[in-house]
Amino acid sequence: MSRPFAPGYRIPVDLLLKAYASGVFPMAESADDPEVFWVRPESRGIIPLDDFHVPRSLRKTIRQGHFEVRINSDFEGTIDGCAESREERESTWINAPIREAYIALHRHGNCHSVEAWRDGRLVGGLYGVSLGRVFFGESMFSRETDASKVCLVRLVDRLNERGFTLLDTQFTTEHLIRFGAIDVPRAKYEKLLAEALKGEARFDP
Repeated sequence: MSRPFAPGYRIPVDLLLKAYASGVFPMAESADDPEVFWVRPESRGIIPLDDFHVPRSLRKTIRQGHFEVRINSDFEGTIDGCAESREERESTWINAPIREAYIALHRHGNCHSVEAWRDGRLVGGLYGVSLGRVFFGESMFSRETDASKVCLVRLVDRLNERGFTLLDTQFTTEHLIRFGAIDVPRAKYEKLLAEALKGEARFDP
């Protein structure tokens, strides 16, 4: 994993989009660290959109309609939910410059949130970057059981509906592996990325 530091503490939108197009993304050591570095993993996590697995119990939750799923309804609330500390994760990599950069990218039309709502409250969600026919998943959070998982299912449905061909998860986790996430070597990932960037898909209507 290469980690050259980004210049300064701010990330312009055009620089962020160029980074994604070249297979690089920003992170921070912690929410309190003002510095940002670029990451280019040797092995990249993806979820094949034609081989997405939804566990049976989650299908039941979706059928029962526990959550109202919204798109881009509260982007800032979603990124703040992803940044908040929890028992299993005391600190996150979403610091102030990263929050500012992705809010700017959302306003630019290249960053989106999928949100789970219940009784008028935001209880889970995810956000990520769209570019060409690629969606780069950034982070997700849950305040209620299965909230973020329901959002992931809705995300994949939307990507398939709208002609996306690559869902980049950056890394694989046990959570994502249950849905079909796999690791691919950097060279293979960069070929998939280049192919997916040739076309254009719209996340929004």
